[in-house]
Amino acid sequence: MADDADDVDGAEKTVRLASGTEMTSSLETIRERLRRFSAEEAAGVSPLYEHLAAQAAADDDVAALLTAASGNDARPTLLLAAAHRLLQAEPIHPLSRYYPSLGGPAGPDTQTWPLFREFVLDRAEAMRELIARRFTQTNEVGRAAVLFPAVASVAKRVRGPIGLLEAGCSAGLLLGMDTFAYRYQCDGGEQLSAGPAKASVGLHCALSVGEGAVFPTLPKRMSVRARVGLDRVPVDASDEDELAWLEACVWADQPERVRLLRTAAAAQGRWRPELVTGDVVDDLADAAARVPEELPLVVYTSHTLPYLPESRREDFIAALRELAVRRPLWWVALESYEAALRYVLPGRDEFAYSATRRATLGVVSFDGRGMDVELNATATPHGRRMTWCAR
Repeated sequence: MADDADDVDGAEKTVRLASGTEMTSSLETIRERLRRFSAEEAAGVSPLYEHLAAQAAADDDVAALLTAASGNDARPTLLLAAAHRLLQAEPIHPLSRYYPSLGGPAGPDTQTWPLFREFVLDRAEAMRELIARRFTQTNEVGRAAVLFPAVASVAKRVRGPIGLLEAGCSAGLLLGMDTFAYRYQCDGGEQLSAGPAKASVGLHCALSVGEGAVFPTLPKRMSVRARVGLDRVPVDASDEDELAWLEACVWADQPERVRLLRTAAAAQGRWRPELVTGDVVDDLADAAARVPEELPLVVYTSHTLPYLPESRREDFIAALRELAVRRPLWWVALESYEAALRYVLPGRDEFAYSATRRATLGVVSFDGRGMDVELNATATPHGRRMTWCAR
């Protein structure tokens, strides 16, 4: 998931989470989301999607395709993913010339929008069907490079194996984070490594360390004894059609992310997680029960909570508190500050997405009575760059 933004109103990982009444976004709301996506998320990161979203924001016929989605899921990335998926099935279409994911060599030009507009409107029924049925389930493997230091810190504290539970897991590819190799390129030129020396998935992350902060020493191995993912509609990455949808959710002019997705999906067969169908709040306890009680439980979320209404975010934290009464529990959050950590660590508005255009990494430990919050880092949405912070 390039250094594009994933904020409270622009997160791209849709995880089928929120309970409650379905509603349809107004066309004006959709147009505003398209404008913001182009100007704030894709700008300078994805020339193709910056161009297409800006044009779609001014075209009611194209923007209206997104009204097929329920309110909070009517996101620009869903429109673009649906078009990407249909184009996967027609790779000889002239529009493919602008899609590097399909071998296209060209950047956007004066023909890109007319071809895109014609393509999606000629297939309006298929577009609406995909938009109504699917969600933007981007399972960005690169985020593991940001999550790993926080999860490893918990494993170090408990001095033993842990159990992982990912809330909003999509295909659950991040549940293999302990099997990945990591390279952190420091500003001064030093390179830090972590994870097993021989790994199918290798991740690179540029690392800055803030004043007064100390980046932790990371292990070569972390013992994970249980891997559970919770999602309303988990994705089976071994199914080629499902995997094709995950690929369609990747921005089309970032083919290196597609290659990483494919590599992680192939590797998943060696550490198959247990994926549970359910609501991230209502079914959290049932999913947690699948992790043996003797294991310290690490629940983590990655660009997930923006898709919950505000009241449900509070319910999610309440559900974590309730779980912590019965067992040792940590929550590792990689989210926009506004959508997650401000509920447990208010008053740190300098970390607001609106100010930083970055997600915030934090670790919340519960002891059944209260909680302790560590604010670890800020990071670009797809895990390519991270700044480690003093607490």
